[in-house]
Amino acid sequence: MRQLITKIGMILLVVCLVVVTANAQRVVSGTVTDDSGTPVSYANVYVKGTTIGTTTDLDGNYSLKVPEGASALMVNYVGFKEREIDISDGGTSFNVNMSEGTELDEVVVTGTRGKPRTVIGSAVPIDNINAADLRASGQKTVDQMLNFKVPSYNSSNQTISDATAHFDPSELRNLGPSRTLVLVNGKRKNQSALVYVNDTPGKGEVGTDMKSIPQESIERIEVLRDGAAAQYGSDAVAGVINIVLKERTDGEVSLGTGITTQGDGLTYDAAVNKGFAIGNGGSINLTASYYHQDETNRAGEPGGDGLFGVIFGDDDILNGTHPWIQENPDLGMTVGQPNYDKVSALANIALPYGTNNKAYVTAGYTRRDGTSYALFRAPYWIPEQYGGSLEPGGTGADYGGFQPTFETGINDITLIAGTQNDFNGWKTDLSVAYGSNDVAYTIGNTVNTDLVDDTGSSPSEFDAGAYAFSNIVGNLDISKSFVDDALTVFAGTEARQENFVVTAGQEESYYGGGAQSFPGLQPSNALDESRTNVGVYLGADYDATENTLLGGALRFENYSDFGSNLSWKLNARQFFADKNAAVRASVSTGFRAPSLHQIYLSNIQTLVSGGTVSNQGTFNNVSDVIRGLGVPALDAETSFNITAGLTYRLTDNFSVSADYYNITVDNRVLFTGEIGFDGDDMNINPVEEILIANSVTSIKYFVNALDTRTNGFDLVADYRGLALGDASSRNKLDAVLSLNLNQTTITNDEITSPGVVGDVGYEIFNRKEQSRITSARPNTKALLGLTFRNDRLRVGLNNTYFGSVTWQHASDASLDQTFDPRLVTDLLLGVKLVEGLNLDLTVNNVFNVYPEVIDPGSDFVTDLGGRFQYPWEVNQFGFLGTVVKLGLSYQF
Repeated sequence: MRQLITKIGMILLVVCLVVVTANAQRVVSGTVTDDSGTPVSYANVYVKGTTIGTTTDLDGNYSLKVPEGASALMVNYVGFKEREIDISDGGTSFNVNMSEGTELDEVVVTGTRGKPRTVIGSAVPIDNINAADLRASGQKTVDQMLNFKVPSYNSSNQTISDATAHFDPSELRNLGPSRTLVLVNGKRKNQSALVYVNDTPGKGEVGTDMKSIPQESIERIEVLRDGAAAQYGSDAVAGVINIVLKERTDGEVSLGTGITTQGDGLTYDAAVNKGFAIGNGGSINLTASYYHQDETNRAGEPGGDGLFGVIFGDDDILNGTHPWIQENPDLGMTVGQPNYDKVSALANIALPYGTNNKAYVTAGYTRRDGTSYALFRAPYWIPEQYGGSLEPGGTGADYGGFQPTFETGINDITLIAGTQNDFNGWKTDLSVAYGSNDVAYTIGNTVNTDLVDDTGSSPSEFDAGAYAFSNIVGNLDISKSFVDDALTVFAGTEARQENFVVTAGQEESYYGGGAQSFPGLQPSNALDESRTNVGVYLGADYDATENTLLGGALRFENYSDFGSNLSWKLNARQFFADKNAAVRASVSTGFRAPSLHQIYLSNIQTLVSGGTVSNQGTFNNVSDVIRGLGVPALDAETSFNITAGLTYRLTDNFSVSADYYNITVDNRVLFTGEIGFDGDDMNINPVEEILIANSVTSIKYFVNALDTRTNGFDLVADYRGLALGDASSRNKLDAVLSLNLNQTTITNDEITSPGVVGDVGYEIFNRKEQSRITSARPNTKALLGLTFRNDRLRVGLNNTYFGSVTWQHASDASLDQTFDPRLVTDLLLGVKLVEGLNLDLTVNNVFNVYPEVIDPGSDFVTDLGGRFQYPWEVNQFGFLGTVVKLGLSYQF
């Protein structure tokens, strides 16, 4: 199926390229300046009535292929009056002067199913981050770009966490990856195949693979900071991220490289983005990119093994007098970001036809191959007779242990096709989308001790199985304006089929105790499960007066596996101060369906469990084991969301917005903590019978058992184009300050599991697991971005404040640790070398800031016996240190 889809996509691209060469065009070019003659960088230039467009470079220059018959260009930029330029005379050179004095409000389509609204005119808070702002973040991947541009969004690199290290959980408002809906061009993006089951932020959640969209293909990202399940369906509890792809017809080639000041983490990348005009006012925009990242290592050097010294009761291991530890004070560990290679290709096609109609196609594919690491198997853990054949130096006295690798191959596919039509004022959008994500596991540089032969040899690489998730989504959206365009009514339907597949690994990977670090997925774990759901919605936006907007929506959704849900939303906005300011508010209900992954996932992992390193079992919600324990089928989470705020444009270039939110989520699906032996050897309870039967020291499962309340406050202050010097100065300063305050509390009186587990008295969600919900991410995060620019130079200084995070011990509050706030500063320098050619120097984390180190007096599981210097179960911004990057780009 995947090969067929890829072939179809390639055929579409070839056809479009043929069409490109068959259309007569002319090239128009010029320079966009302000009243003082200063070039206006990144101004939008497009052919009126089409999707063909480009942006100006740092010098305000643009070049654009226009179709025959094109009569006008539209030129706009925030802080300037929009200009319409007549090009009907057939000329090719058109310089444009733009006057300041009237703010161009950014238009967004997210947050309403009716007509597009400006950011200030919307009834809900929306961030509109264009391509230039994304680039100004100084980051290379979409998840990190958002992390350093949107304070309520958090994402950080993970380590020693199996496949989680290759996805990096990300979330809005610290509500977990599952509760943020991601769209591409307004259409639902598929979730990833992975459930985050390791001890990292986002544990037990399923998110979207934010590394799968090449950043060079993105026109802008709209971030709706409000619940929107009544408009978009499941998952839109914390908000919606809409990635809008380029439809422009200019091009850019870029090269880049970077490295940490410790000499590791080398990156290099190359990308090309080019648009072509096709048909009568249509476009095809193509992107191809490659990115490579080397591993980093920030392992601790404890000089003694506080993990196995305790487990084995061996003072030589504990105190570091063991000969191997004296030679390897870092315990052989590699703790840092994984290495990976990523290749992406994406095509975005828009083809107008008839009158006010447009066909569109989006086809994207990303492949990532990466390697991360597990705990090093020291000789006193895995003796020579089991692992000696892996040591390049030989066996016997030369045996030095080994560190297993966790290798992933990740594929992500996005296919969207549809048509937008206007039937006498009835606007329709009919589309179908296919999305898939799969991850295959290979465990390398390891052994299965149950397969070691008389010569000490064992297979050293194992196919450990794979996960795959896909969905097919069909949408029909209809809207119509009445009462002199004051009332817009919208309705629609969505049908979706989801599929989750688990493929078993090779027999050797799970035979006996399984491959060291990750026993492979077994035939009992393998499955192929699907479900369907159908949703219908109805809503309206009513401009009751010139200043007053009222809106509402209602959505009914039915799932084949758990039932139905009805969500609603009401919102309002009131302009004042000559429409320069507005108050806004919304109230809504929402829901999140338990993902197929959470319902059906089962596996065995090698983790620190039961006071030792051993195999831990996850049993799925439909298994006889879990149902036998009296755990009910997973049901939908429900939410109630209130948002209220104020936005004020104080001058043409300076605006401020402030919003409060309150979100309650009931019946949250949680991934239980470790449920193991109770210490009573004389009596075996029903849970312990399961542990013994499955050769594991503890079990975990998913259950609806958590209620939370999240309160927060967002502030954004944005000043663009402050003249440095007199009014005619070409030196300008942009300043953006944004802040998020967020607090999540658990509102359950007690968190218990229905059935036998609760009856026996097991604690299913201890203090450590609770802290992953309430304090694993910063509750305060602030960004201050300053950019100096003129016609040849751009200097940016980004400061990001990450508030404190707290790790709680499972049972002993005296061992809790709060990690202090940190301020991370990034410096960006962009220089125009010649026309169209730009050089960029970026220094991330200029002052080499690291998180506070883990208290060596904490529980030995916290830092895994000193192997970790920095917190990993809670996280602020990772631990790379200073990174220096150099980039070269050419616009054409």
